Amino acid sequence: MELINQHTKRIMEGCKERAAAAGLRFEKESLEYIVTNRDLLELTPKLMIPTLYDYWVHEVEVLREKGRYELYPSNPYETVINTRPAISYYNDNNPDWLNVMIFYHVLAHIDFFQNNLYFRHTWDYDFTGQALSDKRMIAQLRSEKGRWVDYVIEFARGIDNLVGFHAELARLTRPEPSARSRMLDFYFDHFLQQGRRVKTANFIQEVERYNACRRESPDHGEQVFFAEVLRKYPEFDSLYKKSLETKAARRHDVMQFILERSEFLSKEKNRWMKPVVEVVRKTSLFFQPQIRTKIMNEGWASYWHEQLFLQDDRICGHEVDFARVHAGVTAMPRVGLNPYALGMRLFAHIKELAEKGRYSLDYRRLTDRRERERYDRQTGRGREFVFKVREDLNDFLFINTFVDQDFVDRYRLFVAGRRLNEGRGVWEIYVKSRSAVDYRAMLLSQLYHPPRVEVDRTRSENGELALVHRFEGKPLVRDFIANTLLGIEFLWGRPVTLETSEIVRTESAAAAPGPPGAQPPPPRERRAETTVWQRVRYTMKERKLTRDVI
Repeated sequence: MELINQHTKRIMEGCKERAAAAGLRFEKESLEYIVTNRDLLELTPKLMIPTLYDYWVHEVEVLREKGRYELYPSNPYETVINTRPAISYYNDNNPDWLNVMIFYHVLAHIDFFQNNLYFRHTWDYDFTGQALSDKRMIAQLRSEKGRWVDYVIEFARGIDNLVGFHAELARLTRPEPSARSRMLDFYFDHFLQQGRRVKTANFIQEVERYNACRRESPDHGEQVFFAEVLRKYPEFDSLYKKSLETKAARRHDVMQFILERSEFLSKEKNRWMKPVVEVVRKTSLFFQPQIRTKIMNEGWASYWHEQLFLQDDRICGHEVDFARVHAGVTAMPRVGLNPYALGMRLFAHIKELAEKGRYSLDYRRLTDRRERERYDRQTGRGREFVFKVREDLNDFLFINTFVDQDFVDRYRLFVAGRRLNEGRGVWEIYVKSRSAVDYRAMLLSQLYHPPRVEVDRTRSENGELALVHRFEGKPLVRDFIANTLLGIEFLWGRPVTLETSEIVRTESAAAAPGPPGAQPPPPRERRAETTVWQRVRYTMKERKLTRDVI
């Protein structure tokens, strides 16, 4: 692995100038490396972070990737990681015209990393430097504690998808509330709704009265508003002061709770385990936004490498080569999902509609199809709109907000189904639905969505750790429950329970009817299978797992 040469670096700097002129924002410093296939095979299990801590699973992944490469050799065009400065890797046999295209793609990725708010917690430090420090710490512990370090890493990695990613973002982005804002929150969120239980119409009237007070007197509007509140509800002041005395319990994710409350980890001989678990948790938090913005991130990069490459005079004579490579990356499959293709087309669709003013209330009120097709306000704000989308959303919001019927019809998208052709004895793929609602639901079902598992504090006070799975329509994978709870029991030092929902299939008998007008024969039993969800509780105690129906 080595840095790119000066000639290729000048190409990159030229791409930076053109990308910045188009509106992309990124730090000027970046590192570009030439890598061999062997380097890529060794970096891939470490998520392309060369300084990530060593772990035996990484070595197994390297062996697997080597075997796969021997059977199906292929080279990725580039890989970029979100560090300070940004690091990207390239093959050693790329021609200059291909590097121009790839550099634009990489710069759009860097723009996304450094401006999308879901990456906010990664902006203030260099992860590769922190990872190197963590790697050295774990190597030192491994020389002292041996294989127990790998056991702790494995147990922690079993629950590293339960980290409080959104709580981390909230901590960084929410300003500290002022005395006035606390009082306002208490009045509208608790006093009116939970205390007085006012009707919706009265609640809206209070909101309108507050807005009117702020409009008439921006500096003293809240004082005027609360003066009327105290006149109408004399008890409000005492209830608000009492609420300040009750400190809200801080919400912890499962890993945080174990780190802070585990008596086992707090023992002198076991304290070395805490920094190991913290490294695993910190690494998971760093990569959470990349998992949650895959379609947006790849779509944004593909959209901009197409836009900028076609305007670059350095591609002259290579238009056909570009078309071939670009089509291979961004072709929209008839069945399946290509995040590059979907994201790129959705960004282009959003920009076009924003240019025409179709994200407005006037357009949404139109019911005539021809009027909707002719609607074009020529706002000139399409680019501004897509940059705002890039900044504020993740994959779920991106798809749920902008995948509409116009988009599905434009690209002739559909939901595919599978059925058995009994005559030919083969499975058939058919068009199941062309509805935007169904297509959107299909996309959302494929997004990363870790289970919501929380600590039940009231049941965890007696020493055992009580976990509750907030069921959202998808059951936990039963094959993983035993090993995961085994690891949690080790880190917690006491029994662990997990409450979740599972499918129970029941059979009901029904008599089959005879032919009309005939003497009914003896009833034949016909069984119909129904599906029911039930709550169950798993208990891991002394490395033995039991299951009970609640």
